[in-house]
Amino acid sequence: MVTNVSIKGFDEFVEFTNRIDPNGPPVLFYFDSKLPDGVTSWCPDCVVAEPVVRACLNDVKKDLIFVHVDCGPRDFYRDPQCVFRTDGRSKIRRIPTLLRWKGPRLEEAECIDRDKLAKLFES
Repeated sequence: MVTNVSIKGFDEFVEFTNRIDPNGPPVLFYFDSKLPDGVTSWCPDCVVAEPVVRACLNDVKKDLIFVHVDCGPRDFYRDPQCVFRTDGRSKIRRIPTLLRWKGPRLEEAECIDRDKLAKLFES
């Protein structure tokens, strides 16, 4: 069973990572960025990837925690010094990024590759 969580911003990301149970189900973080409406992304790759990622989640047969992380407004995320880019817990180079906590990641177009998504979700 997939548990869905939505968080916004780096502080909430840090709070969440500090509470991860190392003996619990795998945690996957999906990083993107939304417009102020909170629904639409300014990132065209995110607009394409999110429905594919969510559809693949429906096929997951094991327990995992899926955490959607809104990285903030475009100007904030695009800054080379953005904390999501520089902090060792995330090190996001591109969005969308799907990151297995302390494991592999998929970036941009990889996030629409159903085989890669299935492998990441089931590993």
